[in-house]
Amino acid sequence: MDLINAIILAIVEGITEFLPISSTGHMIIVSTFMGISGNQFTKLFTVCIQFGAILSVVVLYWKRFFQTTLDFYFKLAAAVVPTLILGKLFDDKIDELLGRVDVVAYSLIIGGIVLLFIDKILNQQEDPAEGITYPRAITIGFLQSIAMIPGVSRSAASIIGGMSQKLTRKTAAEFSFFLAVPTMFAATCYKLLKGYKEIQMEHINILIVGNIVAFIVAMLAIKFFIGFLTKYGFKAFGWYRIILGVTLLVLIYMGVNLEVQ
Repeated sequence: MDLINAIILAIVEGITEFLPISSTGHMIIVSTFMGISGNQFTKLFTVCIQFGAILSVVVLYWKRFFQTTLDFYFKLAAAVVPTLILGKLFDDKIDELLGRVDVVAYSLIIGGIVLLFIDKILNQQEDPAEGITYPRAITIGFLQSIAMIPGVSRSAASIIGGMSQKLTRKTAAEFSFFLAVPTMFAATCYKLLKGYKEIQMEHINILIVGNIVAFIVAMLAIKFFIGFLTKYGFKAFGWYRIILGVTLLVLIYMGVNLEVQ
């Protein structure tokens, strides 16, 4: 991986991390087409640059993130627990799936179909008076853990989880953003602890640049997403996922080599 590859992947990460279209899936697709998906450092990089993306949440929502109650932080921690447990249990299997473009394609299509109808199925106009309780937070966390399958989308899974708990689209999306901070921070630390030996001196600059680019792009993506989601809902994202997933399956059927190089 060179610096240009890193910048491209960081832009993809920044755009897709908080949209319900799967950042992991898109980075697998892009890195595969660039011929670097089989590189161990690439896999490490695609997780580590999520740290830059989640910092954008802290900056954009710093007043709410740092001036909230301890109870809110405890709820975030409770919501992260299912992902931490399941991530540890299925770590090796998840790593195997990270090179499977066909898995990404099917996940994109299935998730896209869900997004086409989710607004009608979970059309809740008012947040519950009791707000985000611990049971609601844990339920959202369990649904978020489904996104360990490449192509599912952590953002989509956690937002749908929030809507299933009677939260409005905006409230569910914002809780998903906040939940991304401990979730992605834990994933980055775990990946670094597990794969730090893959990092060479020449990789340091690549990681720094990648995180900076992901941070800037993610800030723009969040501002766009909240406005778009509030006004139009999920349908456009659903069609995008389906079209992309079908395109990938057609390429695979035609014999285009999309396997890890």
